[in-house]
Amino acid sequence: MPIALVSLIDRERQWFKSRYGINVEATPREVSFCGHVMNSDEVLVVHDVCADDRFNKNAMIEAAPNIRFYAGYPLRSPDGDHLGTFCLIDKRPREFASKHISMLLELAQMVEAELLSATLATTDELTGISNRRGFNAIAGHALTMCRDMSKPATLVMFDLDDFKAINDNLGHEAGDRVLAEFARALLKTFRESDVVARIGGDEFAVLVTGSAGSDVHLVLARLNERLARRNRGFRDQYALQFSAGVVTFEPERHQDLDVLLHDADKNMYARKRDRSDEAIVPG
Repeated sequence: MPIALVSLIDRERQWFKSRYGINVEATPREVSFCGHVMNSDEVLVVHDVCADDRFNKNAMIEAAPNIRFYAGYPLRSPDGDHLGTFCLIDKRPREFASKHISMLLELAQMVEAELLSATLATTDELTGISNRRGFNAIAGHALTMCRDMSKPATLVMFDLDDFKAINDNLGHEAGDRVLAEFARALLKTFRESDVVARIGGDEFAVLVTGSAGSDVHLVLARLNERLARRNRGFRDQYALQFSAGVVTFEPERHQDLDVLLHDADKNMYARKRDRSDEAIVPG
């Protein structure tokens, strides 16, 4: 699809809070297709808007974004109130099979999971990324989608090396800076679509969807390089190093996120034990 939107709708306008394929940030509600979705609890699919009396006089057909196909689903708050929509738009008529509707629902549920995460205050205050509760909500929906659509996923668990020594020798403020710095390195190295979280004291997790384990190892190599450059500039202070456990999602084995986390955690500690004093990050 050339256009995908997450919109929030008030009495007069629809606001595009996340968008791909268009540059505008808002439109009047009266010309919005999403306003029709708000009155329903089901997916609205319009294969050709020019053939639909509800929409064939809409100004957004002839003007940008030149809508000809529309599919949308209402987004709800945790208490059930309709807030907006998740929608897909094309500039030509098209068919939309049941498998596509299922994918649209899964994506919309991921957006709702993010709204739920915000409501539950699931952002780690120190690092600004998701905490354990937020990770469980968003990653759980992402795994469900990967299972339903036969898409690959890989989970990486991280544990910072010698973190206790940093706290003991340099103080907890230095330890907090290490945690925040490592979180920023993860965000800069992984994709925006990956789910990045701090799930424990000095433990982090990243769920990578749509990529196999071999691709993730390349990303980890880039993370190592990034931290190696950082460490060369801080020779007189502390080195920022990590141990990582990587697990490829296997739907038959990993019935839920907890099983996947357990396997990744076990691999991470095995890696930490086996490497002994070997430094993961050169420098």
